[in-house]
Amino acid sequence: MWTFMVDDLRAETLVRIGLALLVGLILGLERERHGRAAGLRTILLVSLSACIAMIISERFYTASLAAVGSTPSWHPDPARLAAGALSGMGFLGAGVIIRQSDHIIQGVTTAATLWFATVIGLTFGCGAIGIGLVGTVVAFVVLHLLPLFEARLQEERHAQLSVQFDATVSSVETVLGELKALAMTVTNLDIQTSRDDAGQRVVFYLQYKQTKLPRMPLDVTQRIARLPGVRTTHWQS
Repeated sequence: MWTFMVDDLRAETLVRIGLALLVGLILGLERERHGRAAGLRTILLVSLSACIAMIISERFYTASLAAVGSTPSWHPDPARLAAGALSGMGFLGAGVIIRQSDHIIQGVTTAATLWFATVIGLTFGCGAIGIGLVGTVVAFVVLHLLPLFEARLQEERHAQLSVQFDATVSSVETVLGELKALAMTVTNLDIQTSRDDAGQRVVFYLQYKQTKLPRMPLDVTQRIARLPGVRTTHWQS
């Protein structure tokens, strides 16, 4: 037993673990820099765990082949533990996805990064170092360089504009006209009317294209707030 454990600590095994740690560090730092819940430590542990799981699975398979008197018709499946690790990632990935509203979801990229870290950890764990390095370079390009390209695109955004109207005046059509003038598409309306004539609250679900307009929410809310009959405005994106 002790011989089996010592044999596992050969140079190749340490290289596999080291590479999995390095990739987890690269991916984790990128998510940590964006302030995500699954940051450096989480992704680092995911990549390391997947690598070790694959190494153990491979070692048990190799040991079963070399065992004296073993049954030649059956050996441990080296892919079973890897498949279990990928299935388990579904729970961890779902935990980092946050649904803020009907149209706004965050955390999908972080969940995909966790799943990718698992795959890369398994890749290094089974000794496919070349594939793992190529995958790491591609992931680096996707996470670090593609955002520079995306910043030049007219990205489609979604937001909610909540408007509180006075009880005596309803200016929904006026607000719709202002939003259309701002090149915004209203995909849905949620109208709430109180029974005590306290006013009317309307939620406009918006779809628009944005490049570099950091003041857009403030400009929109201030413009709508100046319309007749509008009491308060609230932007959520």
